[in-house]
Amino acid sequence: MTREEVLALDAADSLAFARERFALPDGTIYLDGNSLGALPAGTPGHVARVVEEQWGRDLIASWNRHDWIGLPQRVGARIAGLVGAGEDEVIACDSTSVNLFKLLSAALPLRADSSDLVIEDAGFPTDRYIAAEVAARAGRSLRAVPRADLASAIDERTALVLLTHVDYRGGGIADIAAITAAAHAAGALVLWDLSHSAGAVAVDLARARADMAVGCGYKYLNGGPGAPAWLYVRRELQDALATPIPGWLGHAAPFAFTQDYRPAPGLSRMLCGTPPVLAMAALEHGLMQFEGVPLPALFAKGRALGDLAIWLVEDRCAGHGFILASPRDGASRGSHVAFAHPHAHALCQALIARGVVGDFRAPDILRLGFAPLYLRLVEVWDAVEILGQILDSGEWDQPRFHQRDRVT
Repeated sequence: MTREEVLALDAADSLAFARERFALPDGTIYLDGNSLGALPAGTPGHVARVVEEQWGRDLIASWNRHDWIGLPQRVGARIAGLVGAGEDEVIACDSTSVNLFKLLSAALPLRADSSDLVIEDAGFPTDRYIAAEVAARAGRSLRAVPRADLASAIDERTALVLLTHVDYRGGGIADIAAITAAAHAAGALVLWDLSHSAGAVAVDLARARADMAVGCGYKYLNGGPGAPAWLYVRRELQDALATPIPGWLGHAAPFAFTQDYRPAPGLSRMLCGTPPVLAMAALEHGLMQFEGVPLPALFAKGRALGDLAIWLVEDRCAGHGFILASPRDGASRGSHVAFAHPHAHALCQALIARGVVGDFRAPDILRLGFAPLYLRLVEVWDAVEILGQILDSGEWDQPRFHQRDRVT
C-alpha cells in the first residue's frame, strides 16, 4: 500500500464530512483523542451563546426557558444512542469516579448474601481505589483477578463485578454479554466502565442485559477537558438503588425544599448537586457531532485506522524493537493501539515535537489513539513515517525527550 492509495481511501470515505465538524490545528496529527477529544468547530460559539444569551440575557429564567434543569437527562439521552441503551437509562452527571462510587455503594446492598466485589487486577487504577474503599465501608472482600480469568472467577461469593470494557493500556475488549451472563448465572451484578468505549466501539447494553455502566464525556464524546461524566442503570434496577449521596436534585420534589429526603423515581435519583451548565452545554454540542453518522460505519473506520497503524509500524519500523501490546484482531480491540518499546516515553516526546500527538503509559507503552469521527487514514500513514524517521536518525535520544513531565 502506498500513500497515494491511502489518500484514495480517504477520498472515498463516506464519513469524511465529519472531519469538517472539528477544529484541528494545522501541522498537528492528533492521535490522542482517546484521552481528550478534539474541539468541535461549533462548540466555542455554542457555549458563548449559552453564556451571553441564556445566562447573560435570561438569567435565572434559563433554568426553565432553556431547560437547564433538564440537561442531565437530555445529554444522557444522546449518550444512550451510542451505547445501546434506552433514553431513560442514561443520565449525565458528576465525574466517572463519583459515579463509580455512587453505583458501587448503591448496588452492593442488593446482594447482601454475597461477600465479594470482584475487579480486574490491572484495570484503570481509579476504579480499583474506589472499589477498595466501597468494599471496606461495606465490610465486603475485594478480590482482584487477571482480566483473562475474570469470567471463571465469578462464583457464589460474588456480589458485584467491576470491569473495564476496553482496556485503557492495550485496548483489549471484554465480552459484555458473556461476562454479564456469567455474573447473572451466579446471582451477581456487573458494573462496566465504558470510558474508552462510548463513541468509538460498538456497545449494546440492552441486548447484553447489562446492569450498570459509567463513562466519561471528554474522550470520544468530545465534551472538552473535565467534561461531565455519565452513568447507566438498567431500567428494572433503577428504583432499587439508594444513592449514597442524596443531594437535592435527586429528590422526588427538589423545589419543595422539604427536610426529609425522598428519592426521585427512576434514574434521576442518582443526581446530586446542580448540573454544571456550561460544561454540560459543551458536552451536549460535542455529542451533536454524531448526528447523521452511521455508527456501524464509524466503528468499522476505527478498526481500519488501528489495522493500518499496526501494519505500518511493523513494516516501516521493523527492527527497531517495537512489540505489539494490543490485540491484532480489530474486532477484539478498542480504538487505540499500544506498542511496547524500552524507550517509549522518549519516542512519544520526540513525536510530539514533530507534531504527532500520541501518549505514553508507564512503564513502556507508546499508545496511539484513533478517533474515527475526525481522523484520516493518511494521518496514520504520515505519523508512522515520522516515527520511522525519528528512529532512523536517533533524534529521540536527546535529554529533553527523556524528562518526565507532570502530565504525559
